[in-house]
Amino acid sequence: MRTRVKICGITRIEDALSAINSGCDSLGFVFYEKSPRYVTIEKAKEICRQLPPFVTSVGLFVNPDESYVNQAIGNVELNLLQFHGEEPPQFCRTFELPYMKAIRVKSDTNLLQYEIDYFDAKALLLDSFSVGVHGGTGTTFDWNIIPSNIKKPIILAGGLSSVNVGEAIRKVRPYAVDVSGGVESTKGIKDPEKIEAFMRGVNNEFI
Repeated sequence: MRTRVKICGITRIEDALSAINSGCDSLGFVFYEKSPRYVTIEKAKEICRQLPPFVTSVGLFVNPDESYVNQAIGNVELNLLQFHGEEPPQFCRTFELPYMKAIRVKSDTNLLQYEIDYFDAKALLLDSFSVGVHGGTGTTFDWNIIPSNIKKPIILAGGLSSVNVGEAIRKVRPYAVDVSGGVESTKGIKDPEKIEAFMRGVNNEFI
């Protein structure tokens, strides 16, 4: 089974189209004002209107108000929600769209318990833990601590780039990989050459 690819932190239509043309499956839009990759609802709406079919648009939120999530859903053509903070399960399942739960992994994180608690999540996204930072750390975590008996699809994030994505896929065999900073020229601006290199790193595992 090939590994899917989500490119997160899209802020411009040219970056979205570059990612799609390189073969990525999903685009992430960060609705979190403290992030350098933050995009307004209006801007995300404009970008999503111009996307071709068969591309999944993901709205990323960090401990949001319910009204803010509903505002995004009501204006942007989103397919999936990504909760990247400390949102409890009952909050995540409040909305009309499916969701995945991001987990900032530490050495003592009980991922099997997360799988139970968020039983209706479409996937678990595993990211690196950094104090006070919700994603976009640019660092990897110890992939060996991921239990082999997790049944829910795993999306691997945290410090991935064209240099290490092949190794990550071989070791973890995730359903998908998620990249942001690893394909950027500067925060929030994607680099087409880095996107192409990342996609080659993914696809080379399945030749």
